[in-house]
Amino acid sequence: MGVQMGSPFELLLGRRTYDVFAAAWPQIDAASPINSTRKYVLTHRPLPPETNVWKNSVALDADPVRSLGRLKEGEGPDLQVHGSSGLIQLLLAHDLVDELWVKIYPVTLGSGKRLFGEGTQTGAWELLGAKSSPSGVLIANYRRAGALKTGSFAP
Repeated sequence: MGVQMGSPFELLLGRRTYDVFAAAWPQIDAASPINSTRKYVLTHRPLPPETNVWKNSVALDADPVRSLGRLKEGEGPDLQVHGSSGLIQLLLAHDLVDELWVKIYPVTLGSGKRLFGEGTQTGAWELLGAKSSPSGVLIANYRRAGALKTGSFAP
């Protein structure tokens, strides 16, 4: 996570993830880059009053695809999404993802959420790096690599 958050970044969060993070992060480590960075929240509900809101949090307007497109086109640091599985599906469906950091944990829980769900745009990804943690978590970093090129196994 240190490498992923070692360069300037801003967060893009769905409302449920925002509520979970906002309840915990300010008490975990006040100096954390997560606390000091700008946080964009995709939500239909207003954020809490300014006195109770997690510092630097901004609600996005009613048209999420337009709002996200404007954020991507603007000048500024990388936008990172942590958690927010519904938001990730929206981003993938509208081809708004440039890079993925996939963390695979060595547990099985039965059925769950799909990373590449219904509506994900077809495309190619290039592996930038991969590591494993001492506990066996695989961490792979991919960058968008344009259109999918199909091939065959024929010699």
